[in-house]
Amino acid sequence: MIEHAEPEPSRPIRSWIRSSPGTHIWLLIIAITSVVVVIAPDRVDHVLLHRNSSNIHQLVKHPVRALLSSAFWIASPASLALYALLFELFHAPVERWLGTLRWLLIVATAHIVATLVSQKVLMMAIQDHRAPRSMTHVVDIGVSYGLAAAVGVLTYRLPGPWKWLYLAGAVAFFGIPLVTGGTFTDLGHAIALCVGLLAWPLTRHVVSRETRPLFHVKHR
Repeated sequence: MIEHAEPEPSRPIRSWIRSSPGTHIWLLIIAITSVVVVIAPDRVDHVLLHRNSSNIHQLVKHPVRALLSSAFWIASPASLALYALLFELFHAPVERWLGTLRWLLIVATAHIVATLVSQKVLMMAIQDHRAPRSMTHVVDIGVSYGLAAAVGVLTYRLPGPWKWLYLAGAVAFFGIPLVTGGTFTDLGHAIALCVGLLAWPLTRHVVSRETRPLFHVKHR
């Protein structure tokens, strides 16, 4: 017989978190590492940030660890609230829409590709004496590459003309710093945005977690 589906429990925050677990686990880890940076002595937090950077030095010595660990630290714990807001605005909707595996594939690819390409460009600049050699040890941590990818792929979730207005804003936000003398980090952001935009095939034939059937069939 056909019955009405049971209503959602009146716990919107819990439902939101459960529908985007990857986003909130990631955010929790960042919150923990931010607390570690705050409570650690000055010399210790400096060592921690350098050890977990994906700079040239760490990529050469410990490439896998550098790429993985750099995604779970932010340079300024004071910006944690801002990152939490950005995670809810971009990561959570993308994960709810595409599912955790597709979302993770996109943001992980963007983080890895943007890091490797931007650090390669920086290394070439150092070799050509266009950047100081000390840049091999620069602190390069954070979650902004993954965020840029989420911003890019979210373009395909918007309807009609809003999609093009949103895309223009995203391209301007990440592109203007790059073409006006940007750093290797600005290059990484632009690359990550492109990865998100190129992930369009992963957005096809998606059954979103944001929608549920109004009815379900119960067999007796």
